[in-house]
Amino acid sequence: MRLKSYTAPSMAEAMHLLRQELGDDAIIVSTQRAAGGKGVRITAALEPSDVEDAISEMLAEANRTPAAEVVREALSEHGIPPRLMERLVNAVHTGGVDDPQMACAAALEAGFTFAPLPDHGAPRPFMLVGPPGNGKSMAVAKLAARSALKSRRVGIISADNVRAGATAQLTAFTRILQIELLTARGPDSLQQAVADCQARYDIVFIDSPGLNPFKQSDLEYLTALIEAANVEPILVLAAGADPAEAAEVGEAFGSVGATRLLATRLDTTRRLGSIMAAADAAPLMFCDVSASPHVVNGVTPINAGIMARMLLPNIPKPSTKTVSPRTEASPS
Repeated sequence: MRLKSYTAPSMAEAMHLLRQELGDDAIIVSTQRAAGGKGVRITAALEPSDVEDAISEMLAEANRTPAAEVVREALSEHGIPPRLMERLVNAVHTGGVDDPQMACAAALEAGFTFAPLPDHGAPRPFMLVGPPGNGKSMAVAKLAARSALKSRRVGIISADNVRAGATAQLTAFTRILQIELLTARGPDSLQQAVADCQARYDIVFIDSPGLNPFKQSDLEYLTALIEAANVEPILVLAAGADPAEAAEVGEAFGSVGATRLLATRLDTTRRLGSIMAAADAAPLMFCDVSASPHVVNGVTPINAGIMARMLLPNIPKPSTKTVSPRTEASPS
């Protein structure tokens, strides 16, 4: 896999340089501020060549163990992209674990990073970002409720001045939770709101406007919000979408600095291919999932073991029954 880094004064210019040299097939590996805080630095990777694909196919043929085949079938059912599926299946094979769920968990642990959001406090605010209609406002309310129920001082900022009724929806939740809701309109206003919150609260969550990941002006506006307030962007993405589309969404939000993925609507979908494709393409760390319409106890940290059970829900546990040795029949 070919890796290369690009530094430019803005995200748009860095992305232009990347696409110009590596083309549209390049995958964003990381984004960060350039040395001295001037500009941005993007590291990208080019997908494997045809020769590498052929090698992967040969390895896949060799890696046909019972556990690997069970995992392969489950990943295929979930719509996991072929290359990601082969990497995970190869990891199952080399892991040498016979139980499919445990083998899958080990492969996920090796292939992804799991970093749940803290519920007690954080040095930087968390800004929930993503396309419209993926449940950002509800996720903010659920995360705030989780921290508030642990007696933490929680601040919420609404930076969504695009969607009609967005602030009203959050206001209803914050009133019940007895949490103050601040509003911000634009990067400068958000910077001031964050400065006000950080001295008063243990943890701060920001609801951002739903933006089009394929519209450059939307990404530039989101970048301005992120940089003005020095926040950690968390991509909120609903499960059940088309995996290829989700991968492009993940890559787009990863390019502006998103670090983790919070998956929503796991209670109304049966396939995880989209969120896994998005996390792999960006790449993003998995943090929490929402599998309930309720605000209280509405988000749950996720790890490799939980994800493996979601991918292979119907795999029976290995039997622990002790079999008595056979005794020879007495001669009649």
